[in-house]
Amino acid sequence: MSTAAGHGSDWRRLHPRTVLVSALVMAGVAAGAAVPVTVALSGRLGYAAAIGWVLAGAALLTGCGAGADYVRWRRTRYRVGAERVDLHTGLLLVKRRSLARERIRSVDLTAHPLLRILGLVSVRIGTGEQTGGDSTLELDPLSRAEGERLRRDLLDRAVPGAAGTHSDGVVASLDLRWIRYAPVSFVAPMLGGAAVGGVLQISEWVGAQGEVIDWVADRFRDTPLVWAVAVLVVAALAAGVVGALGLWAEMWWNYRLEREPGGTLRVTRGLLTSRSLSVEERRLRGVDLVEPLGVRLAGAARVDAITTGLAKDEESRAADHNTLLPAAPRALAGTIAAGVLREPSSPTGAPLTAHPPAARGRRLRRALAVALAPVVVQALLGVLVTPVLLWTALACAVVAVPAAALLALDAYRSLGHALSGGYLVTRSGSVRRSTAALQRSGVIGWTVKQSWFQRRAGLLSVTATTAAGGGAYTAHDTDASEGLAFAAEAVPGLLEPFLERG
Repeated sequence: MSTAAGHGSDWRRLHPRTVLVSALVMAGVAAGAAVPVTVALSGRLGYAAAIGWVLAGAALLTGCGAGADYVRWRRTRYRVGAERVDLHTGLLLVKRRSLARERIRSVDLTAHPLLRILGLVSVRIGTGEQTGGDSTLELDPLSRAEGERLRRDLLDRAVPGAAGTHSDGVVASLDLRWIRYAPVSFVAPMLGGAAVGGVLQISEWVGAQGEVIDWVADRFRDTPLVWAVAVLVVAALAAGVVGALGLWAEMWWNYRLEREPGGTLRVTRGLLTSRSLSVEERRLRGVDLVEPLGVRLAGAARVDAITTGLAKDEESRAADHNTLLPAAPRALAGTIAAGVLREPSSPTGAPLTAHPPAARGRRLRRALAVALAPVVVQALLGVLVTPVLLWTALACAVVAVPAAALLALDAYRSLGHALSGGYLVTRSGSVRRSTAALQRSGVIGWTVKQSWFQRRAGLLSVTATTAAGGGAYTAHDTDASEGLAFAAEAVPGLLEPFLERG
């Protein structure tokens, strides 16, 4: 049924097991809805009649789902030629789409548990252009062997000058000790809050929310309010930690980063849903060492790729689409970053130029303004409405003002920029510190911003614009002359026509 990609001109079909996948999925949906529907109908029709109607409805739903997918399978064809990849699909509205092979930047394979059991994968072929769905073709599903063959053939391009000390093979693989960084991420408290909200929502659906609240209140009837709140917060955080550990295992189990012949970095991972993400090295423009606050305090960081060919629709589908290494010890993250860039040492570890003290003052003023705004509002309401709000204002001030000041000072210490070989490096952020190393050859322009307050303080912000990664990397609040000199030296000739030497 298949011929070698690049030589074959025959049209191929998706794997016929797609009909079975759709039937099983619809059967699962029907099974999930069967219990509440049966209970709802049994009061009117009796259990026997209710079960009969539910089984008939489940059979109809499963049959319709399988039939619709059978029509899709019959009407879908794809072809991999020497120059283009074509996809034709549709019954009433026929779609014919084609991608030039030379513009293909990614071939990613994904398989949820049902696809894995049946030996299938969903293949997503993308060009990385910012044109929404027109820049991608999705072949769902193919056999795993066919998906792997397509990925190798479509991404097999030699990287000029790629030979060096970093040979093809495994760059990094899973270390189970990295799981200790999952609970210190921001995911844990978010999942804890979601767990509390989920319990309340489900109890409301079944009409038992009042009973749940009363049960919790009875447990803490003789406990001071402060301790009761503390226990509930700890319980929510514990649930969040468990959820964060489970989410980390699902996302990063079987993790492996390897460099393949032909110039492709491939990340494979996933416990239940397997994922295979590819980054073409010739499209790699640098790396970003990301350190969320909790992870950074634990001495860890993750590595993201700064690369062209990652469309915005792909980023929305998977926020971690460009992550090459999960949170790992920072020294190891630097080593992996160097290996990815084929450099003896990572540019993210280069000594950075500190920013002027005026930048610290700006961060302190902004942080204190944000922290004091709710305090002032509560104090005014306390004077006008109820004195209780005066105490809450005092509590907010005691907690928020020192925290804001510490974060502002940390944000200032994190500021820095430097040139390291062929890379420019910028670092900023406190809650999420980012150290980006961008190839100087990847800079396509500069944006210089100077507000009225920055001008009074002798500061400005310079932003390197690029077609890769986030599109812009900024050195915030640099000394005015130092920032302009940094930009001019990073890419000679690009900024000089707009500078006045004196």
